[in-house]
Amino acid sequence: MRHLALLLQIRQYGSLTRVAEQVATSQPAVTNALAEMESMFGGALFERSSRGMTPTALGNVVLARAEAMLNDLDHLARDIEAVVAGHATRLQIGVIPFVSGRTLASAIQRTQARLPQRLTMTIHEGTSEALMLLLRDHTLDIVIGRASSSVDLAQLRFEVLYQQKPRLIASRRLAARLARTRLSLDKLLELDWILGAPHTPMREQIADIFLQAGVAPPVPIVESYTSRLIGEMIVANENAVSIVPADIAEELVHLTGVAIVPYSLSWTLPPVAMFVREGMTREVGAAFGQSLRELYLQAETGWTE
Repeated sequence: MRHLALLLQIRQYGSLTRVAEQVATSQPAVTNALAEMESMFGGALFERSSRGMTPTALGNVVLARAEAMLNDLDHLARDIEAVVAGHATRLQIGVIPFVSGRTLASAIQRTQARLPQRLTMTIHEGTSEALMLLLRDHTLDIVIGRASSSVDLAQLRFEVLYQQKPRLIASRRLAARLARTRLSLDKLLELDWILGAPHTPMREQIADIFLQAGVAPPVPIVESYTSRLIGEMIVANENAVSIVPADIAEELVHLTGVAIVPYSLSWTLPPVAMFVREGMTREVGAAFGQSLRELYLQAETGWTE
């Protein structure tokens, strides 16, 4: 394991001298350790150049496995800590920003109730693309993200949870004013737009709404990964609007005081899905997945406890 960690440090620093400084050892010792590993794997793991050391094709394969193995070892240590503390285990969950926090909180509560011991969960936020990388290298156990054609599904399993619908939100005063007029995308462009991060499926979908109508997409005055901040900015600006998923809009009505504008929009945003690695059979992951399925089924049928 120390040798595998050394490989990751060589990739990070690109210099055997710098690695030796970081681990408080000599450069010859690091050089010898690398030579042993290259002999064991049957080829060069790094290319040496004036710009530093970069992984070879073989090196990239070894590094990917090394990272996963070390992350699994770290999870094992955390699971042991959790069990010693009286918890069942630890679950690492990745979530895209525009998924209802209320739903996630309810799913966590249900999962806790299913297990004989308390569960420690860590929630990581990020884009679907970034979270998938963390799922593949075993940093995460589960990802709640978007099931789109751009997602590499090799060695992954996924289950669609629900399809989000769009809602136009504004401050209460602006929403009341907009509700009294005949709206069009051209008129909406005259307002200040607060939108999510660029180069994400939701931003691309919002752009498509305008482009399909022959209108240039709005240029936002603020971009944010955080739905709560979008809601706060909407409330603080009497001329601001945004388009968010319906469940997020309803959440922001209660959290920040925004209002939903009665304006019909349509999109084909990729559905929200749950992703896990092939072969993952952890009981706690299955329990969390079951809790999510039940909550989204209730939302579809309109039944509540």
